Amino acid sequence: MHQIELFMKYPCEVQEELLRKLISTAEHTQWGEHFEYQSIDNFKTFSERVPVVTYDQLQPQVERIMKGEQNILWPSEIKWFAKSSGTTSNRSKFIPVSMESLEECHFKGGKDLLSIYFNNNPDALLFNGKLLSLGGSHSINSFHNESYYGDLSAILIQNLPFWVQIMRTPEMNIALMDKWDEKIERMAQETIKENVTNISGVPSWTLVLLKRILEITGKKTIAEVWPGLELFVHGAVNFTPYREQFKQIIGKRIQYLETYNASEGFFGIQDRNDSDEMLLMLDYGIYYEFIPQKYWHEENPKTLTLSEVQTGEQYALVITTNAGLWRYKIGDTIQFTSISPYRIKISGRTAHFINAFGEELVIDNAEKAITEAGKRTGATVREFTAAPVYFGKKNNGAHEWLIEFSDEPENLDEFTMALDEELKKVNSDYEAKRFKDITLNKPIVHKMPKNTFYKWMEKNKKLGGQHKVPRLANHRKFVEEILSFQNNLS
Repeated sequence: MHQIELFMKYPCEVQEELLRKLISTAEHTQWGEHFEYQSIDNFKTFSERVPVVTYDQLQPQVERIMKGEQNILWPSEIKWFAKSSGTTSNRSKFIPVSMESLEECHFKGGKDLLSIYFNNNPDALLFNGKLLSLGGSHSINSFHNESYYGDLSAILIQNLPFWVQIMRTPEMNIALMDKWDEKIERMAQETIKENVTNISGVPSWTLVLLKRILEITGKKTIAEVWPGLELFVHGAVNFTPYREQFKQIIGKRIQYLETYNASEGFFGIQDRNDSDEMLLMLDYGIYYEFIPQKYWHEENPKTLTLSEVQTGEQYALVITTNAGLWRYKIGDTIQFTSISPYRIKISGRTAHFINAFGEELVIDNAEKAITEAGKRTGATVREFTAAPVYFGKKNNGAHEWLIEFSDEPENLDEFTMALDEELKKVNSDYEAKRFKDITLNKPIVHKMPKNTFYKWMEKNKKLGGQHKVPRLANHRKFVEEILSFQNNLS
């Protein structure tokens, strides 16, 4: 806690020192020599000399490392790669994972999470039982015998220190299974025998597992299966749409703790019980920059340092890491809720938004509106995606929503009206475009049959791990695919 309090007190100094350390560590790599890192001693020179890059721009260097070359982006040996897609896109990204990033970022994040949890809950009994972690799978990379890839969660499980291994469940061979449907079944059968006190995983897939456990045991709630359960650690997607489902299925009051742990690094931890904001972790070997919204789609965008950000603004995240990602644009967008200390909320993805008519609808807007619409109409949304309907000869634009409900609204029209009203409340641009239906008509909402999204993800071989349903898109590819898929099923 002392270390955490130190960077909370001196955030900019900690970040500036970290940047100097990263640059000096990598000055004799091929990347460092190309950009003459030896003569960089401040952020201004660094930002002028080194461009902001996307994965596509970094991919040639990453592929060389995957084939066994070293000292390209980072001096220490890199043999692990976190396979990441984040959407149902066919293209995967392979993010380098160094031993420094494992030890000083991901594992440190886990230890800090425990420190924060016990500091906030001194009577916690977490260590009286087992951690159930719902991770991904890992495979040997075909490019080179010495390099491996898999979901980040699987890489972490594979490399965890022994003191964590003896506290987790299920066994390693089950935790790292590839076939997700078989894995859920084996995990359910294995873990119902344990005293599980805490669960870690993506909310959507954790729900699938918990429902299967109730089916096997015949119990009404998870609290009957694991009476000692006290904590669910979640991340990757906004928890708000899932909160009511977890409350019902668990059947007792537990703590929910959000983390921001991406393939590229561990960025944030919810540090207070009464707030879902996350503390931006500043001493994990990651230097942060932030792109204001108006510069998101520029080739080499203007960035701000930590000392320049403001609360309430949308920023795209740029990171420089101890695994050799230099000024890397990861595609996530955040908002600062506080700058003393620096706390954040994830607001979406730079690629996942709807702005077909100037409405600038981001995922954060959509999830807030859909949750409130559910509260107003007694509905619980399980999954959703949305896309624009473009202007036609006889019609204005609109947003088309495909929604799968856990608890359906009695009247879909009332839900649609509530969704529209809530979107207007959270997004003034949307409200302006909806004025008298001049630009945007009211939303078009389709109620999808149960398990539509699961079956669609299964068809696309995107079950489990870090694969997520794309919430918003500025194109109609996903919406039309899912509608066509569902029509074929019918």
